[in-house]
Amino acid sequence: MTGTTPARTRLPLNTLGIGFGLSGLAGTWTAAAAPLGAPAVVGDALWFTAASVWAATLVRYAAGVRRPRDLIDDLRHPVLGPFAALAPAAGSLLAARLAEPFPAVGAGLVWVMLALSAAFGAWFVAGLLSVPRDAATLHGGHLLPTVAASLISAQSLAAVGHRGAAGVLFAAGLVFWLLIGSLLLTRFTTGPDVPGPLLPTLAIFSAPPAVAGNAWWTMAGPQQSIPHEVLLGAMAALLLPHLFLIRRYTRIPFVTGFWALTFTTAASATYGIRLLSLTPSTAHTVIGWAVLVTATAVVGAVAVRSLALLPLPRHPFAGHRLQHG
Repeated sequence: MTGTTPARTRLPLNTLGIGFGLSGLAGTWTAAAAPLGAPAVVGDALWFTAASVWAATLVRYAAGVRRPRDLIDDLRHPVLGPFAALAPAAGSLLAARLAEPFPAVGAGLVWVMLALSAAFGAWFVAGLLSVPRDAATLHGGHLLPTVAASLISAQSLAAVGHRGAAGVLFAAGLVFWLLIGSLLLTRFTTGPDVPGPLLPTLAIFSAPPAVAGNAWWTMAGPQQSIPHEVLLGAMAALLLPHLFLIRRYTRIPFVTGFWALTFTTAASATYGIRLLSLTPSTAHTVIGWAVLVTATAVVGAVAVRSLALLPLPRHPFAGHRLQHG
């Protein structure tokens, strides 16, 4: 025995996607309660599970941080760093839900999560503008600190009654979607190939239309409008290519990064069910249930496969360090 103490390993930041994906599915079941008659208790149970997993993941990650430098290194990681945005993003969804029974507490937490998201997002963009990076490290997760954070904050702010501020965040999310989405599309089409462990992050690239649609629904209310038609078309255009990627997804080894599929699936299902509810019919109810069951099956399958990874390992890219100039 050498007397040395084994290094304490930290959870990779993409593990935060577990609580994020579960929050998304909880929102899907909650949104399906009125139009489909889905049991509200299922949504409540999922919200509780999502909150518990989110909190436990943060505590487990914090337990592995020995010094401030550890956190800084993780945030600067060129591959895993962007996933840090999932902590306040999931927190914002949970806070908005909490605001229903506890308005003051929930609304206060929504603003806290917005402050954290804005601080990290601004720091992240400053890094994009000033620190050169290898194109191979770019992936769909780079939309999280700006696009996802802004649109989810807009939704949460609208849910607690601050529609003016929600509009500001909504506009910011659309701007970043155009800017960073264009950057990522160029990276995907010109190479290099997306590594297997990062392939599921392609789903994040397809998430903005649904996330924007859910935010707009919360801001403007349940009514047919041109924005919904535009966002529905964009959602379909970005989701359909994944039908041709299923074979590739099933061929790569399962990793924690597969949780990147879950929030996009849940957000798209939520938005789809809401749009179907605008024109109620028996056919739309059947389609709505099919969408709900499919989303639940996808998230459930990822959750079951994740059990085989316990205790959660470090991500294959965890050793990659960003070179600072």
